[in-house]
Amino acid sequence: MLSLAQRCIFRPPCGGQQLRFFRMGKLASNSAGPSMKILKPILFTGAVGSTCYVGASIWQYEELRAKMISKSLLQPRFKKAGSLRQHMNAFWNSLSEGQKIFAPILACNVAVFCAWRLPRLQPFMYRLFSADPAQKAVCWPMLLSTFSHQSFLHLAANMFVLHSFCTGTVAILGKEQFLGLYLASGVVSSLASHTYKVLTRFPGRSLGASGAIMAILGYICTVHPDIRLSIIFLPQFHFTGEMAIKGLLLMDSVGMVMRWRFFDHAAHLGGALFGIFWAVCGHNLWMKREVLVTWWHNNRSSK
Repeated sequence: MLSLAQRCIFRPPCGGQQLRFFRMGKLASNSAGPSMKILKPILFTGAVGSTCYVGASIWQYEELRAKMISKSLLQPRFKKAGSLRQHMNAFWNSLSEGQKIFAPILACNVAVFCAWRLPRLQPFMYRLFSADPAQKAVCWPMLLSTFSHQSFLHLAANMFVLHSFCTGTVAILGKEQFLGLYLASGVVSSLASHTYKVLTRFPGRSLGASGAIMAILGYICTVHPDIRLSIIFLPQFHFTGEMAIKGLLLMDSVGMVMRWRFFDHAAHLGGALFGIFWAVCGHNLWMKREVLVTWWHNNRSSK
C-alpha cells in the first residue's frame, strides 16, 4: 500500500511560552552566512551516515557469529518461565524480521508522540524534536525529529506506510542494513530541508518520519519498479512503483519551486533521492565493508 507520508512544516500555537520560544529564532536575524549554516549539518550528516554504516556492518557480523557459535555448541532451548512469557515469546518468534525491526521504531515514535502531550516538555520538544535552521541546536534535531509527530493522524499514516514496506525491504537488505538506511536517510532528508530553508530563507519547523520513509519507498520502487501499489483511501486505483516514485519526485519538485507549506517537500525529495541512490550504488558500497569487518574480527579475536 502507498500513502502520501508527511513530514510537516508547522508553526507553534500562538500563545504563552511556545510562542516566545519560537520567536527566539529568525533566519534573517542570524548574521552567519548560508555556507556556515549548512557546513555543520553536512558534517553531522556525514558522521551519522558513517556511524550507521559501521554499526550495521558490525551488528551483522555479531549476529552471524552468534548464530554460528549457537549451532556449533548445540545449545538447548529452554522454555520461558510462566505462561505469559511463553505466549509473548511465541508471538515474537512468529513475527517476520521486518516486523521485528518495525516494532522498536514504532515504540520510539509513540513514546515521542506521548511526550508532545506533556506541557512541561514543550520547550524541550521544540528544541530537540523539531528541526529548524533558526534555532541554536541544529544537528541533533535532524535525527530526533525523524521520530517526532505532533498529530495522531500524522503518526498513524507514517507508521502504516512504513509497516507496509518494512517486511519486503528487510527481506532484501537484512535488518541491519535496513535500519542503517532508515536512520541515515532520516538525517539526509533533514539536511535537504535545512539547506532549502537556509538558501531560500523559508522559515518553519519540520518533524516526521516521512523523509526516511520516502527513502525506503524510493529504494523499493527502484529495485522493483513493477511492484503494484495503491493509495490507502483509494484501493481501487493501482499503479506501478516506477509511476509512484516519479509522481512523488515531480510533486515534491513542484512543491519546492512553488513553496507549498503543508509538506516539507525538500525533505521528501532528499529522502527519495537518497533511497534511489542506495538502490543503484548501495550494493557495491555495502560489499566494501569486508575490510571493516575483517579489522573488527581480528581485533575482537585478539582480546
